[in-house]
Amino acid sequence: MRALPKIKVRKSKRLGRGYGSGKGGHTSSRGQKGQKSRSSIGILFEGVKVRKSLYKRLPLRRGKGKFKAKGKPIAVNIEILNVLPQGSMVDVAMLVANKIVDSKDAEKYGVKILGNGKLEKKLTIALPVSKTVIKKVEKAGGKVVQSSE
Repeated sequence: MRALPKIKVRKSKRLGRGYGSGKGGHTSSRGQKGQKSRSSIGILFEGVKVRKSLYKRLPLRRGKGKFKAKGKPIAVNIEILNVLPQGSMVDVAMLVANKIVDSKDAEKYGVKILGNGKLEKKLTIALPVSKTVIKKVEKAGGKVVQSSE
């Protein structure tokens, strides 16, 4: 009969599984009663009474999507802007007028211009853009008024 291979990593002790677990019995090193003796602490529990909890510090929002993050801005690639007329000012109203973005979505999430593709027209952009867009617009002879990421 072959010998079993040696195991080098020792498993962690499983708490609260009786006397045979090797870590106490009855309360298994969790003390007597209270929140920390139970199976898990609530995700909103921060452990101190002095500081306001995260839950209290957040602005009051109602409904199902209460803890969900706000959506990311609509990404518009720079190659799509070739549809617009030469020398025009690119803003949300212009993109909505040319049916590139939906007005409700643009108002809710915002619009960001990304640098995928080639720009062949001289445009002035007044929207948040990526770093590559600034280079491509200036190469085409246009300019970026507002460049926040």
